[in-house]
Amino acid sequence: MSNLAWDIEGVLPSVIADLHELIAIPSISSQPEHDADVRACADHVAALLRGARCPEVRLLEAGGKPAVYGHYPAPPGKPTALLYAHYDVQPTGELAAWTSEPFTPEERDGRLFARGSADDKGGIAAHLGALRAFDGNPPVGVKLFIEGEEEIGSPSMEALLDRHADELSADVFVIADSINWTVGVPSLTTSLRGVVDAVVTVSTLEAGLHSGQFGGVVPDALTALCRLLATLHDDAGNVAIEGLVSRSAPELDYPLDRLREETGVLDGVELIGDGSAVEKMWYRPSASVLAIDATRVADASNTLIPTASAKVSVRLAPGQDPEEAERLLRDHLVAHAPWGAHVEVEPGQRGGPSSIELDGPHAEAARAAFRDAFGTDAVEIGCGGSIPIVAEFAERYPGATVLVTAVTDPDSRMHGIDESLNLGDLARAIQAETLLLQNLAGR
Repeated sequence: MSNLAWDIEGVLPSVIADLHELIAIPSISSQPEHDADVRACADHVAALLRGARCPEVRLLEAGGKPAVYGHYPAPPGKPTALLYAHYDVQPTGELAAWTSEPFTPEERDGRLFARGSADDKGGIAAHLGALRAFDGNPPVGVKLFIEGEEEIGSPSMEALLDRHADELSADVFVIADSINWTVGVPSLTTSLRGVVDAVVTVSTLEAGLHSGQFGGVVPDALTALCRLLATLHDDAGNVAIEGLVSRSAPELDYPLDRLREETGVLDGVELIGDGSAVEKMWYRPSASVLAIDATRVADASNTLIPTASAKVSVRLAPGQDPEEAERLLRDHLVAHAPWGAHVEVEPGQRGGPSSIELDGPHAEAARAAFRDAFGTDAVEIGCGGSIPIVAEFAERYPGATVLVTAVTDPDSRMHGIDESLNLGDLARAIQAETLLLQNLAGR
């Protein structure tokens, strides 16, 4: 293990330098104006794999953003591991709120700040570091699958997997896109929530009306929309959409003071819902209003607006069928229309939840690798976020072991302002993945 640790120390500077270059490409998959950046990032990832002596590198496409595929054939008698990450990132949000430019990486206090540093270009860096630790000659077969649509729900993933089923088959899948328990303490994620979302549009008028002349008699669309959105929860904050699945949670202490500190909840703001934090975050559904389209405050006039829209996202507990959840959300929104308002629901992304059994020799190889790299056992956790590819891999390759790993921590602020990556944990993640490949080879 000492030689591997030395190799990782040697490759780490080049990995971080390449991570800087990846981050500098604003590969925001949800914004069409960044389509060229998404393509440029795919090409850059492919070049990095070629630089890591990967003998087969190509782009896989099925009508959406390209995925990068690489393949190191397995030595005789050795298994194959597929290493997954994604190169697309979330939009930046309010630029003025960032401490530094979001696509100009900046190292401060042992962390790398930038959009995509943690989610999930750090995952690409972990894979790249492991390959470089073996000097491009891993002891098992390795496939790389780096997609470019994860942040928009992987809409072409099903077609990609249908078209390239043989290329993407493996004995072990390593999904480097979750979160560690804390800085310095790794996790293996064993359950993930699914997701459905929709845009709901409420209409009450053919055209805007003078609010003084008709207010109090005619309902405006924005007030109707607000009343409709309020029906998504009961007074305690529990999700009120009937028929959604909930699961029982394992006993794992997640102190509420830790939760408040990690989330930055303001003083006096109550946490919502009944039950433990672990139950509510990982094993029950949640409903969130992500955006509203209506007149801006700066443009407001004394007008009853005729139409308003909102984007609603529902996270799904393990065991929930996403198609059924989509129907339940639509039925709820239509049934709770206030004052006879007209409601239209346009469905969006849909991803299934996952429940993973960590047993067998490959899982034990992973536990040993993380224990040796981090100096402590990995905590088996759930995740409130959604990684649809996990369910896809588990369903399509039922004999394989799916490992959901991480380079991020609770301070990483994925999707938020000042996203960051702990560079010490990146080094430990590279070492853990290197040891995992070694363990899978039986060394």
